Amino acid sequence: MASVSVTQALPVDADAGYAALADLAGYENWLTIHQGWKSELPAADEIKVGTQITEVVSVMGMANKIEWTVTEANPPSSMTIEGTGMAGVKVKFSMSVVPTAAGSDATIDAEFSGTMIVGPIGKAVAKNTQADLETSLGKLAANLG
Repeated sequence: MASVSVTQALPVDADAGYAALADLAGYENWLTIHQGWKSELPAADEIKVGTQITEVVSVMGMANKIEWTVTEANPPSSMTIEGTGMAGVKVKFSMSVVPTAAGSDATIDAEFSGTMIVGPIGKAVAKNTQADLETSLGKLAANLG
């Protein structure tokens, strides 16, 4: 299994930070691994446990279609989506926002598992995802600033 955690200060309050993370249509503006949606998107206020969406993501230059299911929804603080992609790759993204004196902090915890995510490949996936998510949350903060 490969796992990473990235936190970024956002120049907005926690409600606005969470709204940006839950705005699936906005992923194209900041989430670097996002390649496109293959399903209709719910509005942010319609996201609840059991909501299903399909996304194409790219990690290490390899595209993978992920069938996501929302497994936790705690607006306006956190959301977790879990999915399975090609070759049995399992992915879990937990996204949260907490208030700070200067605005808020957004955190994305990502986990990848499956027979392809072991050994050196798992380490490479973690390293690349860490860099991608750091860039992504940096873009989100810039877009909100």
